[in-house]
Amino acid sequence: MIGVLVVTHGAIGETLLSSAEAILGARQTRVATLGVSRNEDPEAVLARARQLAAQLGDGTGLLVLTDMFGATPCNVASRLLADGRVEGVSGISLPMLVRVLSRRDGSLAAAVQRALSGGTEGVVHMNTDSCGA
Repeated sequence: MIGVLVVTHGAIGETLLSSAEAILGARQTRVATLGVSRNEDPEAVLARARQLAAQLGDGTGLLVLTDMFGATPCNVASRLLADGRVEGVSGISLPMLVRVLSRRDGSLAAAVQRALSGGTEGVVHMNTDSCGA
């Protein structure tokens, strides 16, 4: 099963994971969050991220999701990346996370594609697209 590490500013990742678990109806395994606060040393955050990545990895791959490209969480996550083993996607959203968590038994490349499609398809102009109401 693909592991998932969510690295975000503050408690964003924890909140997203809690919401995704409520939607999916189950506590998720092999998923962790890492919140980064403004004054933290990036090297200390990287050490914690590496530790979490090692705990989540079982050889099937690790997907690292971050909130904002170019910010500290993303910069830390980028130092974990290894093509085909650890992949990263920034711009995490609830639709992205739910899509990733709902099916992690495939390949890491497929998980990356689910993250990307969840993120893009989750953005809808509500005036022109019905949300089921």
